[in-house]
Amino acid sequence: MSEALVKPLRAVRSRTYASAAGAGVLLALPFYLDRFWLQAGLFAMAAAVGAIGINLLTGATGQLSMGHAFFLAVGAYGYCVFAADGGDGLTGLGLPTWLAAVLAVLVAGVAGGLFSPISGRLSGAYLGIATLALVFIGQHVMFNAHDLTGGANGRDVPPLSLFGLTFDDRELLVAAVPFGSAEKLWYAGLVLLAAGALFARGVLRGRPGRAMNAIRDHRIAAGVLGVPVARHRAAVFVLSSMYAGLAGVLLALVFQRTVPDYFGITLSLEYLAMIVIGGLGSVSGAVAGAVFVSLLPQLLTRYSDALPLVSAPGTGGIAPGEASRYLYGAAVVLVVLFLPGGLVGTAVRRRGTTHPREER
Repeated sequence: MSEALVKPLRAVRSRTYASAAGAGVLLALPFYLDRFWLQAGLFAMAAAVGAIGINLLTGATGQLSMGHAFFLAVGAYGYCVFAADGGDGLTGLGLPTWLAAVLAVLVAGVAGGLFSPISGRLSGAYLGIATLALVFIGQHVMFNAHDLTGGANGRDVPPLSLFGLTFDDRELLVAAVPFGSAEKLWYAGLVLLAAGALFARGVLRGRPGRAMNAIRDHRIAAGVLGVPVARHRAAVFVLSSMYAGLAGVLLALVFQRTVPDYFGITLSLEYLAMIVIGGLGSVSGAVAGAVFVSLLPQLLTRYSDALPLVSAPGTGGIAPGEASRYLYGAAVVLVVLFLPGGLVGTAVRRRGTTHPREER
């Protein structure tokens, strides 16, 4: 066999072994990590799902969205409304929780569909400003529609039940290890993230992905070639909204309580930072950026006593959350100036490979 064929086969084999080893490690982590690290990992998984969605919209299609937090809120609160039984005095339909999760994702998609005529015709800063309005509208509704959202205090999140297993804090012994809500949700999060990543990669590798990239690179030329630009933009916006809704459901299950303050403009900016840092138009880049941005404030909080200038709020230093925003803001600047392909693009170039953007 020629050397030209041996090298690609070796590369594929090494990637397969690395993927299998990584999957084995992820599956084994709940047996060894404490609750803090499991929750941090779950936040990263939820962020990765949402980042994949906005990367399809912004990274692959070139549509700037500042309203991603709105669709996360629709997913989170939609799940609460569908799943709650109304015993706390708030609106609840009492549906099976697995069905409530599915309906919450669909409602987020419907919300994106209602906005899609606008997203199909606007682009650039105009679309960004239009989607920014969604965040302010969502914040107003969340603070004032008390029967639905619980107002400023938020509302409790019913635990997910699936196949007779309830993802709550009641301990379940697995190989002599007590599994609480974090351990149980860990595997649910892995399944959702893997399914979302595989689906998005399939979209980007197929004809829709090529059309999306054509729209991003040159909208007029794509239209001349026969690509229905407005229809594709609207469809991607709906798909991105559904990813955000799914991320919102997972976040609600991890937090166990939804509060309006979380779903503000800062959250939308964090998602834009994720895809820029990880790599625009790349599924693995969205995941890498989400892990970086979501874990950074938690690590700073965990180790604030050992870090210079970082301290608990009100003690004179920089709060961990504020410090993390400075750091990933600086990371965005560095990536734009020196690493235009993001973390994943840099890693690909160092390996000497030339994978298309959608294959990363």
